[in-house]
Amino acid sequence: MSEQNKASEKNKWSFEQFMRKTFKVVLDPVAAFFLKLGLTPNMVTILGLILSIVAAVFAGMGKFLVAGLILLVGAPFDAVDGAMARQLGKPTRFGGFFDSVIDRYSELFMMGGLLYYYVGQGNKLASLLVFIAAAGSVMVSYVRARAEGQAFTAKVGILSRVERMIALVLFLIIGKPLIAIWIIAILANFTAIQRILNVRKQAIESDSSSTRGNYD
Repeated sequence: MSEQNKASEKNKWSFEQFMRKTFKVVLDPVAAFFLKLGLTPNMVTILGLILSIVAAVFAGMGKFLVAGLILLVGAPFDAVDGAMARQLGKPTRFGGFFDSVIDRYSELFMMGGLLYYYVGQGNKLASLLVFIAAAGSVMVSYVRARAEGQAFTAKVGILSRVERMIALVLFLIIGKPLIAIWIIAILANFTAIQRILNVRKQAIESDSSSTRGNYD
């Protein structure tokens, strides 16, 4: 990937980056407090996963308010662990990898809880939508991972993990999780397609540059 494309990608505005910068004043003290307790970033990552599993259990029971509140507490841990690593001055490649993998498990457990609930209710459409939403959520991250493995970037798109979590928390709390599922089912898959097209554009530009270079 060209340096120009890398710079352009880096300078693009994203809601996730905006949220991290906006709440940095809150995240940093929380991260410092956890470090004083002797916790490590990976421990906090696991704690976030545990809270997601608990939230999923309550969602499966139809207790959406409780599930939403637990998820509201657990979701920010995804940012806190990174803040802890930066304060330690030693963010590691494994830490970033581990955090990303656990994020996927957290989302899938949450979707699993909702799937269990809707299957129990005999709601076939809602069950199908949960599956589509889960697939879209995973594909958003998978496309980015595969792109970066090919030296491209794929951070574009309208529904990253932060937006998905906000939608889930909000509509769980008001007792309408199916609205969040509709949003994620449609927009997560749309985001995955956006990223695929973005990588295709980069690949075409890279191949064109290589071809021109062979004739220079």
